[in-house]
Amino acid sequence: MCGIVGLWFQHGEGCSADELQASVVRMRDAIVHRGPDDAGVWVDAAAGIGLGHRRLSIIDLSPLGHQPMLGADGRLVMVFNGEVYNFGELREELEQLGHRFRGSSDSEVMLAAFSVWGVEAAVRRFVGMFALALWDRQERTLTLVRDRLGKKPLYWGRVGSALVFASELKAVCALKGFPRRIDRRVVPLYLRYGYVPSPLCMYEGMHALEPGCILRLRAGGDERHTRFWDLGEVLRQARSDPFRGSEEEAAEELERVLRDAVRLRMISDVPLGAFLSGGLDSSLVVALMQAQSPRPVRTFTIGFTERLYDESAHAEAIARRLGTDHTTMVVTPREALDVVPRLPEMYDEPFADSSQIPTHLVSALARSRLTVALSGDGGDELLGGYTRYADIARDWRRREKIPAALRRLASGALELATRPPLAWSLAALLPLLWLRGKRGGSLAERVRRRGVLLADMPFARYYTLHGSFALNPEPELWLASVSAAEDKLLDPARTGGRNDVVEQMMALDLGQYLPDDILVKVDRASMAVALETRGPLLDHRVVELCWRFPLACKTDGVTGKRLLRRVLGRHLPRPLWDRPKMGFGMPFGEWLVSDLRGWAEELLGAARLGESGLWCVASVRRAWREQLSGVHDHRNLLWPVLMFEAWRRCWRAG
Repeated sequence: MCGIVGLWFQHGEGCSADELQASVVRMRDAIVHRGPDDAGVWVDAAAGIGLGHRRLSIIDLSPLGHQPMLGADGRLVMVFNGEVYNFGELREELEQLGHRFRGSSDSEVMLAAFSVWGVEAAVRRFVGMFALALWDRQERTLTLVRDRLGKKPLYWGRVGSALVFASELKAVCALKGFPRRIDRRVVPLYLRYGYVPSPLCMYEGMHALEPGCILRLRAGGDERHTRFWDLGEVLRQARSDPFRGSEEEAAEELERVLRDAVRLRMISDVPLGAFLSGGLDSSLVVALMQAQSPRPVRTFTIGFTERLYDESAHAEAIARRLGTDHTTMVVTPREALDVVPRLPEMYDEPFADSSQIPTHLVSALARSRLTVALSGDGGDELLGGYTRYADIARDWRRREKIPAALRRLASGALELATRPPLAWSLAALLPLLWLRGKRGGSLAERVRRRGVLLADMPFARYYTLHGSFALNPEPELWLASVSAAEDKLLDPARTGGRNDVVEQMMALDLGQYLPDDILVKVDRASMAVALETRGPLLDHRVVELCWRFPLACKTDGVTGKRLLRRVLGRHLPRPLWDRPKMGFGMPFGEWLVSDLRGWAEELLGAARLGESGLWCVASVRRAWREQLSGVHDHRNLLWPVLMFEAWRRCWRAG
């Protein structure tokens, strides 16, 4: 796990070698937290390119693992962030073809694979998480690659006449001349989701490379995007080649593939352990780790003094049963609150998933004893684990039973009912409020939400609106400008032709919510303390297998993760893990009106909100007053605004 950066004057104008190196070093050292163990830089002034690397040493701790790394013949130069777990098998195959290696790193194996098989053929063979840049000195081409599920981040764009790339945007902010202009079209989507969906970026001129993508750039400015792994195609192939065995056989196959995914992720030259929340996913990962480890696996849990958010007792019971070397830290509200002011520096785009706080705390706890931790991320998206899937599917089916003409009439009436002078003259339509949605807000806002959800729309749009922080995103209430960038989540190709609404939700989450929210959260929270996290459930072989299973093997319409439960039952008694799902959240609504009140008041001051010209200041201020008075609960809208304003202040974005 590392950090990579680069700068290339594609059009040949360039700068001196010293200036180029100084710029790359500034970028590189802005992300020192991603790689505190070593640093490298490589510059070719004649070609106008410089590459930088910060190293967190995991495999081959010797200088032979140093990056930027040149291939054996000197033609290819690479900087790489992540791990290729099956590098041992690839190394053996390459040795049989006559290749000889100096060290024992996966980086050296990757370079040899690129030389022998080419970039796309090689990355198709990789099992792992990776974001890399490869410079071909002969062809003068730069190739950027991001792994299939988006575990590792990679941003790219242009600053002046230079093409730049980096693991984190703070490296780009370190460049002289980067204007840090906000892309106003992205703000409505951020307000809807609470994160910035790729390939968009909050800064003008910058982009997030999408998962499974290869970007080839040539001197003169030519660029070509290709995909070496496409989720929509995976879904289509899985539908044409479904798993045809029994449910027990499906569980057997899932355990076999998962066991190998865990085995590969236990390869490390530094201390390794796992997060153990007490939930299904992390419990199964730890069980499979312990089954393949000759010594107790180190496991880590954080607990909270607020019992509503505390699963530590469940995790401790599982740890005792499995025989792990377990550590629990009970976090006080003060310790959690102390993280909040540091969030904008960790997340150098606005990010409003409040579970970023406990994720950082458990990462810091684990880093006190090790360098690598396995996690259970991905189980909900792959095996139907989110409770919202059943709730939204039920609401959609009820909605579809209403004749379309009546739905349209009710939708328009409910929308009008929230506007003076009609007010509540149409209150007779309130029984339609069985449609679920975000809690909180005024009665008028909730009625309007139900009205929007009754309008004609495809299911993908219904799902995005149903779970949004800000509905549609309530432009006349929150934003001064509502011109939004294209929402790619609404592209029908993302669901791979699946008709069942639960499968559509799983596909949409796997393609966007997982890489742009969950994995961003885990990457930034863990790398802020130089901890590498590995997710066995996100092995692409596990993903492809799970999509071949019938939906009935994943959920019965009420309970999700049926297959995972069956596998876990082989390792742990059911009473230890069979309980309602808990989130990894924090009571930030209560904090806003108590400990965080001064911090929030400063960010939501009228003058401060008016600086960017983005917000409808009167509406945001009214919501804040209602939050303080307890009249209405606007936490789900105020938190994204607060995170945006804290980010804007931290990074002086405008």
